[in-house]
Amino acid sequence: MGTASADESKKRPLVFAYYVTGHGFGHATRVVEVARNLIQAGHDVHVVTGAPDFVFTSEIQSPRLFLRKVLLDCGAVQADALTVDRLASLEKYSETAVVPRASILAAEVEWLKSIKADFVVSDVVPVACRAAADAGIPSVCITNFSWDFIYAEYVMAAGNHHRSIVWQIAEDYSHCEFLIRLPGYCPMPAFRDIIDVPLVVRRLHKSRKEVRKELGIGEDVKVVILNFGGQPAGWKLKEEYLPTGWLCLVCGASESQQLPPNFLKLAKDAYTPDLMAASDCMLGKIGYGTVSEALAYKLPFVFVRRDYFNEEPFLRNMLEYYQGGVEMIRRDLLTGHWRPYLERAMTLNPCYEGGINGGEVAARILQDTAYGKNYTLDKLSGPRRLRDAIVLGYQLQRVPGRDLCIPDWYANAESELGLRTGSPTAVTTENNSLTDSYTQDFEILHGDFLGLSDTLSFLKSLAGLDALVDSPTKTGKHTIRERKAAAGLFNWEEDIFVARAPGRLDVMGGIADYSGSLVLQMPIREACHVAVQKIHPSKQRLWKHALARQQDKGQGPTPVLQIVSYGSELSNRGPTFDMDLSDFLEGDEPITYEKARQYFARDPSQRWAAYVAGTVLVLMKELGIRFENSISLLVSSAVPEGKGVSSSASVEVASMSAIAASHGLNISPRELALLCQKVENHVVGAPCGVMDQMTSACGEANKLLAMVCQPAEVLGLVDIPGHIRVWGIDSGIRHSVGGADYGSVRIGAFMGREIIKSIASKLLSQSLSTNGSHPDDSEEGGVELLEAEASLDYLCNLSPHRYEAIYAKMLPDSLIGESFVGKYTDHRDPVTTIDKTRNYGIRAAARHPIYENFRVKAFKALLTSATSDDQLTALGELLYQCHYSYSDCGLGSDGTNRLVQLVQEMQHSKASKSGEGTLYGAKITGGGSGGTVCVIGRNSLKSSEQILEIQRRYKAATGYLPILFEGSSPGAGRFGYLKIRRRNPPKQN
Repeated sequence: MGTASADESKKRPLVFAYYVTGHGFGHATRVVEVARNLIQAGHDVHVVTGAPDFVFTSEIQSPRLFLRKVLLDCGAVQADALTVDRLASLEKYSETAVVPRASILAAEVEWLKSIKADFVVSDVVPVACRAAADAGIPSVCITNFSWDFIYAEYVMAAGNHHRSIVWQIAEDYSHCEFLIRLPGYCPMPAFRDIIDVPLVVRRLHKSRKEVRKELGIGEDVKVVILNFGGQPAGWKLKEEYLPTGWLCLVCGASESQQLPPNFLKLAKDAYTPDLMAASDCMLGKIGYGTVSEALAYKLPFVFVRRDYFNEEPFLRNMLEYYQGGVEMIRRDLLTGHWRPYLERAMTLNPCYEGGINGGEVAARILQDTAYGKNYTLDKLSGPRRLRDAIVLGYQLQRVPGRDLCIPDWYANAESELGLRTGSPTAVTTENNSLTDSYTQDFEILHGDFLGLSDTLSFLKSLAGLDALVDSPTKTGKHTIRERKAAAGLFNWEEDIFVARAPGRLDVMGGIADYSGSLVLQMPIREACHVAVQKIHPSKQRLWKHALARQQDKGQGPTPVLQIVSYGSELSNRGPTFDMDLSDFLEGDEPITYEKARQYFARDPSQRWAAYVAGTVLVLMKELGIRFENSISLLVSSAVPEGKGVSSSASVEVASMSAIAASHGLNISPRELALLCQKVENHVVGAPCGVMDQMTSACGEANKLLAMVCQPAEVLGLVDIPGHIRVWGIDSGIRHSVGGADYGSVRIGAFMGREIIKSIASKLLSQSLSTNGSHPDDSEEGGVELLEAEASLDYLCNLSPHRYEAIYAKMLPDSLIGESFVGKYTDHRDPVTTIDKTRNYGIRAAARHPIYENFRVKAFKALLTSATSDDQLTALGELLYQCHYSYSDCGLGSDGTNRLVQLVQEMQHSKASKSGEGTLYGAKITGGGSGGTVCVIGRNSLKSSEQILEIQRRYKAATGYLPILFEGSSPGAGRFGYLKIRRRNPPKQN
């Protein structure tokens, strides 16, 4: 810590209590460095940790170090070595830190007093800050992230159940004096003041030459250190994973693990910094410890993306800023396709020249603060500090030219004037300059862009891809990583096909589609664009790892599917995906859908590709198409994910439309929608009905698509009268039809259908045995009705009065899966599986589609009735009834309920009653459990003002400004496709 001043040398030794999170070794290793400097300055350090003793004692041999083995912060629970289990993390934190909170605080206050602690340091345990405050002891956090930021996205995924965790953590942190912030930091607005310090890294003990000599490794050998902190389960390392002449040092290998001769198992307590400095590159997953030490020792880092590890984008930005990182696709990690990445790493020249004495600097700040020095900064509070945390956290650590990519769950930026947020809209444009610019770039060989501004913007961005090579700082609205990948995707001398498919707003019908209901759906303005190029394998520009994979197979060019997906950085997924199209074949036949699901499930960061690449497999299996050429595909979607507006359907429909067009396939919009449903049901594995894909494919702007889902009979288009307007308001709670709630309600509905059929069969048998008469069946033609109900294909074919008269009281409220299977064998739903241990709701799940079908029919009829307040009131009432029926099924949510309540408050306010009413009804949409609410009202300026007021009130209550969906656009069938070619194609290497 340097030479102490005369005054400081007279000050008494201090007692520091240092709390360490249980999330990984990286925290413990940086604590070691700060603690070492504090002890060197003569102070006592009590470390509260769950990490092994050797992590500390190997670096600090001093009686002033005290280790207390207590774990107060579970961190993030890993589903596997590369995936965080978000819900399990929240549940574990609740179990270990929330439920016993009172006893923890009491115990920590007593312990802090017992050791006579002068100062508390936290990395980055929330409750330690509150315990320090309760004990009257100042505290400071040292970290590059905080758990309120990490858990915030988890709560969005889990719903409101654990929301209080985030507020509690932020409140605990607020008791700190200030934050000592490390490079690669995330947004941390809970802290009042911030002091930035250099990287905290462990010092080197031995030279590269000494380490290599001890390990018997010559200087001519290339060494990669596998620094994984827990390897994927069942992973077996193989000799051929490494290029010839390479050696791999393996950290954290189990004692029983057998390694090939070119892999060397390191001791559990091996000192990693020395080994890193003796290596030529590192392979592992990103964490603060690995990134900071890789930068400090200028070691190229080949990293694999982790799922739902929200600290990662910030560290990755820092790593790439200093030219020290290469991202490896997880599939290539697990299958041993390492060579192209290692060779790429050897071409890097890491250029970090910043300080690496953060441990010393932080220790000095802690000591000075404990002695009374005031480090409070002259910073603005509130919104300014939040902006600093969010924006600078990205801006200062980004690659030059990268646009800010603040995750959508954290950055709900708002306009002070309009308070409106959302995706770029697809309104018809009269902007001649944009149109002229487009026609200069491309020759249109087929199709019409229909004046859609979002299509023109997409084409403009497509034309600008080649400019990235000449001007890497002008990246447009997408990240430089995505743009670079897309820039090498197409051969500009060949034709490109473009398709467009919108998302949809579920006005009526929702989850009754799989039960055969009539549904009314509106395509929204936001849409997905897909550009596809079919090209001979010898002309395709392959990415380096894909080219190396083909070379490793010792074969000439073979068909490869390459996909770039814009927006990946916002959704915690890899921006690119590639595969040999032969992976979809077993011999000459396409693989099964089950094997395809397993194929895409291997790498969660690339699971999104199932929605896109799955269209290729479905075309192969269902239409017998054989793809002998390569396919390059760019996906750009403005349909927000997880909002219940069918982002997945728009991607599927746009992808299949573009692929079909590029291969000369003439598929009707209806047939295309059914094929896309197979993608989602069988390749992705989500049990959705067909209305999403049908609306995206067959819809028309400003009209409702009316369809009977038995399985998909389009009745036609229903005009929305001019005096009526429909909006969608996002609740901010993530929705996914792949989730358990939607699936369990669907299973309950199919169970209910089977029980009704069984009841009808018994009643029919009794009726026939008494010569066609039965006391419970007084209707004329009762036998015919029972016969139809005994062979019921769709619940929606059962009328509400028949349901109430005969079946309602005979259906159980719920049933254990095992009991149902034992009595009825199967629920006969091809896309869901009964969990025998689960309790399924039956009555509400079966009742909903029966009544919903009636409500949709009534809604459709009302749209054509005379204009009146009664008409609007009745339409709104039908929406309300649908909403509460969802809740009865268990598919409601706090957010959507709050939005519906706000609509009701507006509807019944004095202002609305005294004049013309404006808003008349609202309902949750789609699969439920969050997502978007559909609102119906009068088409007037006052209605728009009230919608904006609902946005404001919702934000005031929840902190989340909802996205507003308004307006409509044509479906994929109406759009058709564009066939385009560059007018002056750039020269390509």
